[in-house]
Amino acid sequence: MSDETITVADVSDGTGGESELSAGTPISLPVVEILTGRGFITGKSGSGKSNTASVVIEKLLDGGYPCLIVDSDGEYYGLKEEYEILHAGADDECDIQVSAEHAEKLAALALEENVPIILDVSGYLDEDEASELIRETARQLFAKEKKLKKPFLMLVEECHEYIPEGAGMDKTGKTLIKIGKRGRKHGLGIVGISQRPADVKKDFITQCDWLCWHRLTWDNDTKVVSRILGSEYGDAIEDMGDGEAFLMTDWAESIRRVQFHRKQTFDAGATPGLDDFERPDLKSVSGDLVSELQSITDERERTESELADLRQELDKKRQRITQLERELEEARDMSEMADTFAQALLQKADAPYRGGNGRSPGGGPAATAPGSHNGSAPEPQRRDGDAAFGGRPADDQAELHDYEDPEAASADARGDDGVDRAGDDRKRPAAAPAGNGAAAPAAADHDHESSETTESSAERTEEAANGDGGVETGASHERVANAVPPTDEVDISPARSRSGFDGVEDASAILDGDELRHREAVVAGFARAVESLEDVTREMLGAYRREGRATPVEAHRAADGSGDRRYAYARNKVLRRAGFVEHRSRGEYAYALPALVRRVYGEHTDEQDLVEVIAEIEARAGLDPDVAP
Repeated sequence: MSDETITVADVSDGTGGESELSAGTPISLPVVEILTGRGFITGKSGSGKSNTASVVIEKLLDGGYPCLIVDSDGEYYGLKEEYEILHAGADDECDIQVSAEHAEKLAALALEENVPIILDVSGYLDEDEASELIRETARQLFAKEKKLKKPFLMLVEECHEYIPEGAGMDKTGKTLIKIGKRGRKHGLGIVGISQRPADVKKDFITQCDWLCWHRLTWDNDTKVVSRILGSEYGDAIEDMGDGEAFLMTDWAESIRRVQFHRKQTFDAGATPGLDDFERPDLKSVSGDLVSELQSITDERERTESELADLRQELDKKRQRITQLERELEEARDMSEMADTFAQALLQKADAPYRGGNGRSPGGGPAATAPGSHNGSAPEPQRRDGDAAFGGRPADDQAELHDYEDPEAASADARGDDGVDRAGDDRKRPAAAPAGNGAAAPAAADHDHESSETTESSAERTEEAANGDGGVETGASHERVANAVPPTDEVDISPARSRSGFDGVEDASAILDGDELRHREAVVAGFARAVESLEDVTREMLGAYRREGRATPVEAHRAADGSGDRRYAYARNKVLRRAGFVEHRSRGEYAYALPALVRRVYGEHTDEQDLVEVIAEIEARAGLDPDVAP
């Protein structure tokens, strides 16, 4: 091989050059120097640089010497007209679509099986993907050549994109520079092709063993010619004809003006003209070669499909975990509220003022049989109209009774005239003073109380239908039925749940009669009542404020709750009993905080001041998202 040559050009009859040969004398290049050396071919578009590269490749393929072409513009597939060459890239016209995962196999085919390859990167939309494919293929060639030491040529089109002058060279450029500096000793040669020599790293150009300078006209480019070849060549290069070039080689130690031969295969890089374009018949490579590469593609696609399935399954499990965590948090909140409320009822049922010892039922003398006499007066029976459980009027006791009997409540609520007939048998007296000295809102507004009768009956039916059946069952329900009002000295504060209410009083009970005359006390009291609500419950109140009216489930979802009807109605019950929402119709509730404030404070101020008070309460409690609390 060391004595073999390829003839690619003839001496030109143009001026310039150092050759003493006459015009038309053939110019031959030594094969081993081309395969293992470093070359550079440059010239402006249309000057013939790609034709020169194709002529060199055709001559090498004629001699059975394989090579790999990095095709940036899709110009070299015409070689398949005469040669069995593997066309790999991203387009459908390629023999096989490849990625960086195919790099090792491509290098093995080229070096170990002598398969010529066109690595067509013109079809990759992602430049990073194309760059990675070039880098990995070059790296695999370099690694294999360290062992094989087989003469092999890698030709890179548009090399200024990968080994630019100045800053900006990435890992791909560094790999190509490494091949240029160290590849020769391993048998790996490289040729760079560019139409802008001024943009190519000069360290690469000056290390090349052979260079072809086709026509250049830009000042920056001709200056490069003048600096490397001499000023006379910088002037003469502007007048070069198509296919003409100054050929500079280390082995001849001369600069010759030559005319390169025309390529024999289809010129896919020619500028389209008016003539009809007809693609020639191209040779196909062995199906076995393609199948080997296709197996890599199939494996990658199968892996990607499995990963996609696993990601989808993982997303489902994460969503399920999030849902279960939300439901668990809801259940914990509801459990705490129910436990606290039940403890409050049991404390009241067995309080010392009823003759008990304050212990829990079943835990001592307080758990005596009904009708037994232990030295104290028999327990008085509960009467409709008594204000029990922290000053709650009798209508709420009746409400509790209806709540435990949803069928009766439903029957009452079905009246065509919209009147709660069950409520007609339970006339509502004025509210008694609340425990701890806190006065519940007066029930003097009989019309208001009457209008709420139908609503409370309907809403209790809805709550019962959704699993919110109250907390008093069995023996504890019997104790509630037999409860008597506490005295003013009874401290019910331990019975308050995390919501800020004991399930019986409404929010206005936190204010006494004197405080109702003072604006700041009203604002602070109501704001404190709202702030004491659990986060989800308070968010539900905010949802009611935004929407005006909604179902508990809708408000619960708007508050980032799970939407579970049991939890939704349990939290809604807290808001309703606090007076923050009111039942309207068809399971919907309306925001009622302004109405509550008007009822308990409206007579002490004018309308404008009342509006300001309501706005200040909402802002301080965080219900108005547009106002910082």
